[in-house]
Amino acid sequence: MPHSEHEGPLVKRQKLNSVARPKSSTSQQSRIFAPYRTIGLVSPTSVPFTSVPLGNTTFQVTTSVGRSLQTYDLRRGLNLVFMTRPQTPSDITATCAWKQKVFAAWGDSREGSPQGIWVFQRGKKVDELAVPSDLREPIKQIIIFGSWIVACGLTRIEVWKTITLEHYTTLFTMASKKHDNELTGGICTMPTYLNKIFAGRRNGWVEIWNISTGKLIYTILPPSPKCGAVTCMQPTPALSLMAIAYSGGPLVIHNVLTDKKMLEVNASTEDEPVTSISFRTDGAGAGQDGRKDGVMATATESGGDITFWDLNQGGRIMGVLRSAHNPPTQEGAAIRGGVSKIEFLTGQPVIVTSGRDNSLKTWIFDETPFSPIPRILHTRSGHAAPVTCLQFLPSDFEGAEAGNKWLLSGGRDRSLWGWSLRRDGQSTELSQGNIRKKAKKVGILDSSALSRGPTTTLDDLKAPEITCIACSLNRDGGMGALPGKQMLWQKSLNKQQKKAINAEISSMTGWESVVTAHKDDPYVRTWFWGRKRAGRWAFRTDDAANVSAVAMSPCGTFAVVGSAEGGIDMFNLQSGLHRQRFPSKLTPAQARQLKMQQLKQADTVVQLQARSATSFAPGMGKHKQAVTGIVVDSMNKHVISCSLDGKVKFWEFLTGNLLEEISWAPMTAITGCRYHAANDLIAFSCDDNSIRVVDIETKQTIREFWGCHGKINDFIFSSDGRWIVAASQDAIIRVWDLPTGHLIDAIRLEKPCTALAFSATGEYLAATTEGELGVNIWNNKTLFTHVPTRQISEDSIKQISGPTASGEGGEGLLEPAFEDVASQEDEDLTPPSLDQLSADMMTLSLVPRSRWQTLLHLDLIRQRNKPKEAPKAPEKAPFFLPSATSAGASNTDVAQSATDQGQSQSRITRFDRSRAEQAFTSKLQIGAASGNFTEFVEHLKSLSPATADLELRSLTASDDDESNELLHFIRAMTSRLVARRDYELTQAWMAVFLRLHFDLILESDTLMSALAEWKKHQAEECNRLDNLVSYCGGVVSFLRSPRT
Repeated sequence: MPHSEHEGPLVKRQKLNSVARPKSSTSQQSRIFAPYRTIGLVSPTSVPFTSVPLGNTTFQVTTSVGRSLQTYDLRRGLNLVFMTRPQTPSDITATCAWKQKVFAAWGDSREGSPQGIWVFQRGKKVDELAVPSDLREPIKQIIIFGSWIVACGLTRIEVWKTITLEHYTTLFTMASKKHDNELTGGICTMPTYLNKIFAGRRNGWVEIWNISTGKLIYTILPPSPKCGAVTCMQPTPALSLMAIAYSGGPLVIHNVLTDKKMLEVNASTEDEPVTSISFRTDGAGAGQDGRKDGVMATATESGGDITFWDLNQGGRIMGVLRSAHNPPTQEGAAIRGGVSKIEFLTGQPVIVTSGRDNSLKTWIFDETPFSPIPRILHTRSGHAAPVTCLQFLPSDFEGAEAGNKWLLSGGRDRSLWGWSLRRDGQSTELSQGNIRKKAKKVGILDSSALSRGPTTTLDDLKAPEITCIACSLNRDGGMGALPGKQMLWQKSLNKQQKKAINAEISSMTGWESVVTAHKDDPYVRTWFWGRKRAGRWAFRTDDAANVSAVAMSPCGTFAVVGSAEGGIDMFNLQSGLHRQRFPSKLTPAQARQLKMQQLKQADTVVQLQARSATSFAPGMGKHKQAVTGIVVDSMNKHVISCSLDGKVKFWEFLTGNLLEEISWAPMTAITGCRYHAANDLIAFSCDDNSIRVVDIETKQTIREFWGCHGKINDFIFSSDGRWIVAASQDAIIRVWDLPTGHLIDAIRLEKPCTALAFSATGEYLAATTEGELGVNIWNNKTLFTHVPTRQISEDSIKQISGPTASGEGGEGLLEPAFEDVASQEDEDLTPPSLDQLSADMMTLSLVPRSRWQTLLHLDLIRQRNKPKEAPKAPEKAPFFLPSATSAGASNTDVAQSATDQGQSQSRITRFDRSRAEQAFTSKLQIGAASGNFTEFVEHLKSLSPATADLELRSLTASDDDESNELLHFIRAMTSRLVARRDYELTQAWMAVFLRLHFDLILESDTLMSALAEWKKHQAEECNRLDNLVSYCGGVVSFLRSPRT
């Protein structure tokens, strides 16, 4: 296939077996990060799922994740098998699976976006349907039966043919009042009813249309005028019977053939109308023993419960599956909930449910013993609310690659998730115990609660919203950590009341490795990462204030907790006991001693000595406001804390005493801190929208980064400690380079980023977006391609499209390595000036180091490369090969021609050499006459080491100063010393020159005087440089000294 022409020099070898992808002029790219994909999305929208059987072996369920579809295989445990590409231009509004294809409607003309219907097969777009040009409303439902494809809008029905996919007709519903023709109940079909569809209206009518003729055949009226709008319709397994749900509460089983009501039950209320109905088709489940047919399931988008009905003998409630999905909360739309669709699989005792809580579940009914309420079979889910904090799992002591594979996330839905970046099926939510069993004890799932409705949901039994995560795998025991049943989150402070734990067992098997802080809660909770469950301890702050920060020691044994009132406590994760407080609690003897010291300070001399001392008294130095960050250094020697009071405190780990303090109050308050153990640096985010970096050893601020135009939501060190990545409320992710202090990259997103995490291997950057359920993963392109660290301006920051669930538009980890380096990368760069910045600076040359080093040791290199043996003559030809009669004559001719050729080459070589010598000599003479040897020095720089050595050997001496080449060369080198340029080349050239011509220099007084002048300037420059280096070294040592 043709390739685009490459302009400019090729820096890398061009990849010839791939098509060059043209870059869009409108799309922008980050210099460092490339969008990869979004994880954690299963069913985050209100679009119902669609399923299709594949033979007699399995079913495939397809869900919508915004602008793409995800297909799961039931036989494989709801494993993800397909993700559709490309993404639709707008959000998907309806889906339908038919045979091997999936139809997806997208767009809403009311919001100004285009509309369409695409056809996907095995994750790839294969076709699309032509949408009428006058369609001005979204398509909310698609059904396919026979030779028809029918799509339902708000007030109209579109029909296509399945064979040709051409548009057939449009059916318009008529309105007697405003908006009463809106199809609130959607459309459905009835088995054996050829070319007939049923449409439920807002006024309670159900219209029967013949789509072949485009005519309205019949209208089914509601049982009473107070029934309200039709909310859902579903045909029953019995012929001609249809279930119709109304917003007023009644659910009617209607005989379509005779237009008579067969059964009516009160299935809902006006606040929670039924929006999904399904019938069990395996011929069992009803009756006292479950051997009868006639089971119906109903659900609503306004709740998370699923109700099961026995339609025999007038209909009754068999049971209610409480909190199958999270119900909508009173905190608003941020925390999603409600059941979007339920569906019994054909001929199976399995029901599939999806909810707006970003989950897809399958439930199975047990036959022996019979249970009217199913149990969970498979589940795929994610966060039901926006993610608030992220943390990549660090590598354990065995050096495993867990830090690059697992990502921990906490959300507003009170859950803690572990996401696998290698296989989605391994992602899991960390268990908080048997929540349903606790709910039964409380009475949430009791049958007596059916009439009054649930006042407490299952999520209310979980821990509060997670605000901070700390982890260390050095003591994690994996799946075998503390085997057996353990009490979860013991909150007792009394040692005798805590369940006894054998220290030998915990020391052999390990203990908790994750600690979390929670919103408006004084307890810190522990988690077993290996067992993926909640831990034993819930540590309360000593001052009973809410937890504001949490950290773990690198050894994995201690958890350090900061409170909203400034207190800091340390707990032992193995025993669950309180070990230290910062500042430490004074004993009565220490309190008396401290009081005596305060009385002695009344003396002026003692007071002055106390002021000059750097140590703090034991028990002193508590933070005055909430602790916003805690760090334990890599050696377990110091605990570093920061607070809203604007102070950074350095505590001794063992004693709890305050050692050092950095105060930025009242200038600013500190809102967070991040630590990088490799370079021993700690960064602080402040409320003045700045980030300050402090060297822990010197306690000095080494960098300050400004530029954020909003609150800093989160920031992080890169894995190698060279960058600081910060996300602020102005929807920009900024990347600063620590060595240079430059802003080297920035990403402008559509919404602000709320949390960041960098993998331990540096491959991935994880980020969350405000109001979104998924976690965006970015690739680090610097692992395989060079990224310049030049500073960028705020004006050059452009909006960039983030990662998507399907991975479309993203780049794999290796792709940047095969991309051609864009020639426009450095077009806007101003070439640096090669002149000296200052006359007081000594400048080195740009000549490679190997060139002048080779010149110094050229004789040794020639001696080493000299052949050890003379070349041997070629062996004689075998006797059986024929020889030429004129062999001798021919050999003589060959020798003669070789001699002539050698002479010819020698003449050419001598001619080139003479021309080079003339250029060398002429430039030297011109420089001596004008006093400017710049052109001569530049010519000498361009020569190879062997040629430069030959030129220096060819210099001749003369009694006349004007023609003395040795004198001119010494003066040329002296001029370079005076100009303070090419220092290392001057030293190399003079060393070779003196070694070659020292005998001639000693015999000439003129040369000796010129050499003395060169020596004088050489000594002055040497002393000056030595003083400058010594001064700089002393300043650096002074700044790095911990005593200063």
